[in-house]
Amino acid sequence: MSNGRRTLRLTPRPPGFIFFPGTLPGNDMGRPDLDLLQGTLDVLVLKSLSWGPCHGYAVARWIRERTSGALLVEDRALYVALHRMEARRWIVAEWGLSENNRRAKFYALTSAGRRALQDKHADWQAYSSAVSTVLDTATA
Repeated sequence: MSNGRRTLRLTPRPPGFIFFPGTLPGNDMGRPDLDLLQGTLDVLVLKSLSWGPCHGYAVARWIRERTSGALLVEDRALYVALHRMEARRWIVAEWGLSENNRRAKFYALTSAGRRALQDKHADWQAYSSAVSTVLDTATA
């Protein structure tokens, strides 16, 4: 049964669930939507790292746990975001051992990353406030 919308995942999702898919080459699902997802993911990752250095799986777990499972980050999307933020020098990476003694790359915020988090947090608050204002407007 098709309703004209693209399905991102076939597993059942609770109401309010948001899935951050990895981006695929040649996938033109709409650049503005992709920019919004990337910006949202960036601020979430930066916030998770504000608590201290951690590896990618711990970042995804932190986001999932803080949102009671409403936000799930696909591995590919997370690592694309981490590499993008590393290139922007918002984070640095260093190899270490995870809590289960496996080799893992640990990410930490830089001072530029802390500034980016502050800026993106302010941008997100302004954006979400504006969207809420529109959505909360009574209909005619």
